[in-house]
Amino acid sequence: MKKDFYLTRYALIIKKLESAPATYSQMEDYLLNSFEFQDAGIKSYSIRTLQRDIREISDLFNLSIHNKKKGDNRYYIESRPMMEVDEYNQKLLESFQVSNALNNHPDFANFIFFESRKPTGVEHFYDLFFAIRNKRIVLFEHYNYKNKLMTSRKVHPLALKESKDRWYLIAIDTKDKALKSFGLDRINYLDVSPQKFREKYKYNFREHFKNAFGVMNLTEQNPQKIVMKCSRHQGEYIRSFPLHLSQKETKETQHDIYFEFFLHPTYDFMQEILSFGKEVRVLEPINLVEDIKKHLQESLNSYLKE
Repeated sequence: MKKDFYLTRYALIIKKLESAPATYSQMEDYLLNSFEFQDAGIKSYSIRTLQRDIREISDLFNLSIHNKKKGDNRYYIESRPMMEVDEYNQKLLESFQVSNALNNHPDFANFIFFESRKPTGVEHFYDLFFAIRNKRIVLFEHYNYKNKLMTSRKVHPLALKESKDRWYLIAIDTKDKALKSFGLDRINYLDVSPQKFREKYKYNFREHFKNAFGVMNLTEQNPQKIVMKCSRHQGEYIRSFPLHLSQKETKETQHDIYFEFFLHPTYDFMQEILSFGKEVRVLEPINLVEDIKKHLQESLNSYLKE
């Protein structure tokens, strides 16, 4: 068995057991017939290897897999981790699966094409994660796209948030004591100070972000019910890849699919809706409808001026 193949085995085992419990024989048959095993030329998988893999999966992914001692002797996932840990596990599995495919096949560049993107600042991720866990004051230079200025910041780091393939630091700016977000891709000269901050902030960011779309909601605006009508074509995409955790499908006709959300009607969400063009129409709340109309009219006016 290839030593560098274990991550792929873990991913396949979890995938199989998430769909249904399985005996060792069923698991062996599934693995040996997978494209991953065939591609790697692996033709055997022992029960001792399965038992060892299950122990490693438990340690790495916090998944408890057991074997029914009586009856059919099927393996099954006994418990699921908390939602936030489960999200981490999914990201980890995705990374492992892609990484394994690339490492095992040096000619991947002929078949796999990534989006061309600029660096996202993830080189600062662990330093900031350390600072958050240990309540360390952080200093850095931050670039503002709007005024095109680089400013010095001294902050109390509180959380890291992902949004649209970008990472953001959520922190208290010591200059004005305000809660702000800073794009990691715009941070330079990061310094984690040995000095700790003593303030005990009471933010519950899981609750804070639950009804938010994008990085964060910095206003005192309350979440609202948002109803929108989508063309069937676009609605199928939104159905298969929800825009937000609160998304609910409320109605379906021959030509349209209706969705309902409960979140802050922020500028980020309005921009997302506008990206669908005429395929999506917001029906309520009226204030969001009016904001979208105003934005569309201003966009049209900018073209008419030419």
